[in-house]
Amino acid sequence: MHHDTSLIDIIAVGLAIAFVLGTLANKLKVSPLVGYLLAGVFVGPFTPGFVADQDLANQLSELGVMLLMFGVGLHFSLEDLMEVKWIAIPGAIAQIAVATLLGWGLAWSMGWSPINGLVFGLALSVASTVVLLRALEERRLLETKRGKIAIGWLIVEDLVMVVALVLLPALADILGDTGAAAAADGGSATILKALGWTLLKVAAFVAVMLVVGARVIPWTLEKVAATGSRELFTLSVLAIALGVAFGSALLFGVSFALGAFFAGMLLNRSELSHKAANDSLPLRDAFAVLFFVSVGMLFDPHILLQHPLLVLATFLTITVGKSVAAYFIVRAFGHPTSTALTISVSLAQIGEFSFILAGLGVSLAILPETGRDLVLAGALMSIIANPFLFSWLDRWQAKHPILVPAKAEPELPPGPSLDLHGHAIVIGYGRVGQELARVLRERGVPVLAIDDNREHVAKAHALGIPAIRGSAAADKVLAEAHPERAKIAVLAIPQPLEAGEALAKLRALNPSLTLLARAHSDAEVRHLLEHGADGAVMAERELAYSLAEMVMSTPPYRTMDKPIPTL
Repeated sequence: MHHDTSLIDIIAVGLAIAFVLGTLANKLKVSPLVGYLLAGVFVGPFTPGFVADQDLANQLSELGVMLLMFGVGLHFSLEDLMEVKWIAIPGAIAQIAVATLLGWGLAWSMGWSPINGLVFGLALSVASTVVLLRALEERRLLETKRGKIAIGWLIVEDLVMVVALVLLPALADILGDTGAAAAADGGSATILKALGWTLLKVAAFVAVMLVVGARVIPWTLEKVAATGSRELFTLSVLAIALGVAFGSALLFGVSFALGAFFAGMLLNRSELSHKAANDSLPLRDAFAVLFFVSVGMLFDPHILLQHPLLVLATFLTITVGKSVAAYFIVRAFGHPTSTALTISVSLAQIGEFSFILAGLGVSLAILPETGRDLVLAGALMSIIANPFLFSWLDRWQAKHPILVPAKAEPELPPGPSLDLHGHAIVIGYGRVGQELARVLRERGVPVLAIDDNREHVAKAHALGIPAIRGSAAADKVLAEAHPERAKIAVLAIPQPLEAGEALAKLRALNPSLTLLARAHSDAEVRHLLEHGADGAVMAERELAYSLAEMVMSTPPYRTMDKPIPTL
C-alpha cells in the first residue's frame, strides 16, 4: 500500500461518490450539483468514515474556481447583455441590493457585524449559472425575450460578484477585526486609499489584458491551431486560462478568479472560441465537480438541527425575498406577468458564486463559519426546490395562456416551416451534420436539423433547412421535430451520452424510426447500439458520406435492397 496519497484519495473517492450521488440526483430530476455537494459532506470531517485532506481540497477548489470563472468569461456575451441592458443592468443591481439588505438584516438579528452582513447578503443575492441555464434550456426559453432578460440579468450578477471578489480583500483589511481600529483612526481617508490602490491595480491589469492580451491570446490560439495538433491546442487553452490567472495574482495582486475570467473573455473574441470551449470542457467539468465536493466538505449538517429557524430564514430569503423583489422590478419596467414570474423563479436559488464569496469571507475572517453553513444549506434547499417552482410556473402558464406571449418571443428569426413528413432528422449541424444535410438534400431527402448552437441554426435557416435550437435530449425539442412523422434520425453529435439519451427518447416516441449515429470508438458504438441505434459509423474520414449512404439504404429512400450496415 502506497503512503502519502492524499491527493489521489480525494480525487478518486471524491469523484466516485460525486458520480454516484450526482447520478441519483439527476434521476430524481434535481440538479447534479446537489449530489456533488452531498458527496463533499460524506467525505468531510463532520460525517463518519473516510475524511479527505481539507488543505488539498481547498487547493483543488481554487483550480475549480479558476476554471469555472474561465468558463464564465468564455461564454460572456456583451451583445446579449446590450440587447436587454435597459432592464438587466438596473434590475439586477436593484435585486442584488434588496437581497443583500435582506441578508444583512438576518445577520443583524444574529448580532453579526456590518461587514459580516454585507458578505452574507451578497452570497444570497446571486443565482447559479448552471441551474438557471439548464432550466431555461429544458423549456426552450434561451432565445425568448424572457430567456434573454434572465441571461442578461445573470451576466450582470456575475460581473458584480467579480467586482466584489476584487474589493473584499481590501474591505477586510479596513473593516475586519484587525483593520477596524486602524480605519477608525484614519477615518475615510484610510478606506479611500486602500480601495483606490486596489482599483488602481485592477485597472492596470485590465489595461494590460485589453492592450496586450487581446492581441496575444487570439494570435497564440491561431498559431497553435495551425499545427493541427489537438493535444497542443487543448494544452494551450488550459495554459492560457491558468497562466493568466496565476500571472494576474503574482504581478497585479488581483484574484485568480478575475484573471481566469479575463482570459476566457479574451478567448471569446477568437474565431476558435467554440473549439476552445469544447476542448477544455472535460477538465473544467472535472475540477468544477471537485470544487463543489470541496465546498460540501466545509458544510456542517448539524446546523440543520442547531439553527433550523435560521436555515429556514435563509431559504426564504433566497426563494421568496429576492424572487419577489425581481418580480416587482420586472413588472415596474412594463414587462408582462409571465416574464416577471420566469425571471423571479429563475433567480430563486444560489450556487457557484455564493460558495466562492462565502469561502473567501471565512478565509478573510469577515464571515463566521455559521454564515458559510447557512449559505450552503440555503443553496442545497433552493436548488432542490427550483425544479418544483418551475413545474408550478409551467402549470400556471398552461392555465393562463393568454398571459404568456409565446408568439411574440420567437427563438430565432422565422425559418422554414417545421411541418414536414417523411423527413430525416439530423441532430448536430456542425461540420459533419452540415455536409450530411447537403448530401441528403442533393438526393431529394427532406431534412430537419437540431443543434444547440445559434450560429449553426441560423446557417441552416439561411440555406432553407428547417432547424431547431436546443439539446436533442430535451423532450420539448424532440417533440417539435415531429419524430412520429419522420422516417429516420441521424445523430451527428460528438457527445455519446447526450446521443444515447436522445436515441432512447426517439425510440420511445417512434419505435419504427430508423436511428443512425456517429461514434469515435468501439465502446461508443456499443453504447449507441444499446440505446437503440440501428447503425453507427466510427470513421472520421468521409463520415458524412458514410452516414448519407446509410440513410439512402433505408426505406423510403432505399435505392437498392441492402441491409443497414453496423460498423
